[in-house]
Amino acid sequence: MIKPYLFTLFFISVFSISYGQEQKSLPHTLSESEKSILQNYQFRSSTIATPPPSTAVRAAAEWEEVEYLVITWASDKKGILKQIVAAAVNECKVIITTQDQSTVAAYLTAAGIPLTNVIFMNAPWNSIWIRDYAGNTVYSNDVGDRALVDWIYNRPRPNDDLMPVSHATITGIPLFRTISGTTDLVNTGGNFMSDGMGTAFASALILNENETGNPYGVSIKTETQIDGIMQDYMGINRFIKMNTLPYDQIHHIDMHMKLLDEETILVSKYPTGVADGPQIEANINYVLNTYQSPFGTPYKIKWMMAPPSSAGDYPDANGSYRTFTNAVFINKSIIIPTYRPEVDTPAIAQWKALMPGYNIVGIDVDDPGENLIGSLGAIHCITHTIGVENPLWIVHQPIAYVAPGTSVSVKAQIKHNSNINQAKVFYRASGTTNFLEASMSLTNNDNWTANIITPTDGKDVEYYIWAKANSGKTLTRPIVAPQGYWTMNNSALSINKFEESNITGPFPNPTTTDVSFTFSQLTGKIQISIHNLLGQKLFETEVESSIGTFTLPLDSQWKGTLVITFKSGAHIAYKKIIKY
Repeated sequence: MIKPYLFTLFFISVFSISYGQEQKSLPHTLSESEKSILQNYQFRSSTIATPPPSTAVRAAAEWEEVEYLVITWASDKKGILKQIVAAAVNECKVIITTQDQSTVAAYLTAAGIPLTNVIFMNAPWNSIWIRDYAGNTVYSNDVGDRALVDWIYNRPRPNDDLMPVSHATITGIPLFRTISGTTDLVNTGGNFMSDGMGTAFASALILNENETGNPYGVSIKTETQIDGIMQDYMGINRFIKMNTLPYDQIHHIDMHMKLLDEETILVSKYPTGVADGPQIEANINYVLNTYQSPFGTPYKIKWMMAPPSSAGDYPDANGSYRTFTNAVFINKSIIIPTYRPEVDTPAIAQWKALMPGYNIVGIDVDDPGENLIGSLGAIHCITHTIGVENPLWIVHQPIAYVAPGTSVSVKAQIKHNSNINQAKVFYRASGTTNFLEASMSLTNNDNWTANIITPTDGKDVEYYIWAKANSGKTLTRPIVAPQGYWTMNNSALSINKFEESNITGPFPNPTTTDVSFTFSQLTGKIQISIHNLLGQKLFETEVESSIGTFTLPLDSQWKGTLVITFKSGAHIAYKKIIKY
């Protein structure tokens, strides 16, 4: 059980105190006055270090259920904040930090926004960039007690750095703080992205801000020590860090990438050779060649064009760092930044295609009156979420391709702290209205499975998973089902589809030693051969079909481009590798 951390620092009032003037925010980057005090500012706390949770915890993913959206109200961005609140009150409770409740309440009411789900929190603040300084949700034993974890904010802004204490106090949620001792970790929420299964992503900023010579006066930490803190406090057992980008001044990964689910990453795309495009592509190649998704398969990368200014300028030509990935999940809605119709229309269409059934809400962050993107941030940067108490957690790897008239096993990991009462797969042929039901059976631990038969006429299969806990709570995955669902492509596989759905890899590529591939949904024996570009056969073997990773040994004498041939029944796939 997570033991509560008691707060004695100050009392939070939720009553209205009006100062007659709304407060404006500090910039995302350091102000000139902040730069002058940076070296002498006390970032570490003199209090005794907060020990980590006494039981193993899991950091929640952003697409999981949320109970609260938290924002800080700045008068110079109130139009954008109003639109965020309008979308969020339909999905969850909204905690607004302001010391001018009456003015903010009147402004929202005048806009027709009900205040039923709004909680005003009277606490001092410095900036609007709450993603970077608010606490992050963790759960004991995956779905047990909820808590928040707070790091040291990398700005000399004491009110912002104490905001997690305010949130923990007003919600009654325990808080763990890495602010002193050898766990005095400087970190920011915009540079953290969790898949909910123990993997997190960041830029190398996390290393730079805790290394020798850091300007924060925190203890020097190796990468291993940083990983240990993240493991102990947040359950992160694989912390993937990528090189920082030349033109991203704040070096937060949320400005150019977004985890859409456990295996899919949405990434900003630039024209060839432009701005941070080359480094982003190098970082993504590093991830693909070094890591696999938690399902043991390569990550799926979805590219979305980063928009230039109206004059066509990108960050390498003094254009603002515009992005469509800086978005926030709020249960069944996703709020994304927008700019102007000619670039917004295709981006919104792509978001809807990637996340069917979700309510995609676009908010202009490039308006001259409230130019948020010019301040080096967007929607994700000025919002944060707190997960629900007692989550019902469903993990499933969507099935991309199936064959007509076959039995398909649909598997999921499903957990709740009261245990699971029942689970089902709802499915239908594309073009039909009603979903059929297949009861799932508990196989082992928290793994559930059901078999469904695909249509013999080749129609695609649309499906989702539903679960009910012993407490009576129910949930679907995707969370927007039945309006949104996964689709199995149900057809005789072409060579391209055979390759895409059954063989992923190679990784690493290029390589100096061996290479690995991941197989899925293959039946029978698989014949594998290696040829050089002269057509000479260098190697041949045969393996039994299996799901998982297969490592192919490469002779040290083989150099240059090699062609790997996979043959399974009537299907053939080819893969090229470069061997040094």
